[in-house]
Amino acid sequence: MLKGILAISGQSGLFKLVAESKNSIIVESLDTQKRIPVYSSAKVSALEDIAIYTYEGDIPLKDIFKSISDKEEGGQSLSPKASGNELKAYFEEVVPEFDKDRVYVSDIKKVLNWYNSLQEKDLLDFTEPEEDTEEKKDSEE
Repeated sequence: MLKGILAISGQSGLFKLVAESKNSIIVESLDTQKRIPVYSSAKVSALEDIAIYTYEGDIPLKDIFKSISDKEEGGQSLSPKASGNELKAYFEEVVPEFDKDRVYVSDIKKVLNWYNSLQEKDLLDFTEPEEDTEEKKDSEE
């Protein structure tokens, strides 16, 4: 679901990985569809590798997005421009166990921005990929 979707420090919005070269990657903005090179000195985060701190460990971002989608019945989340208290209260409804000392309002804004951006472009797919029937059969034996 989030494979190949990147956040790049210093750049607004999300990007899709298009190609890799020797000393850079080529990404395409989900907003403008413009392609740009990103060099190894840039801080790039793959959304599939991001998790939110909880008191019991970490929750992957895709699970957070699924919770938001369930709460909003597939629609947009609360606006990331809402007040800090509104954002915290909303996030607590979605992820009751999030670590309030380590997850900042700025983190919540990012998560909601990313969710809304992906939801708007119909890039959120919460269906589990089916295992090959051969693999499934082997594991049952």
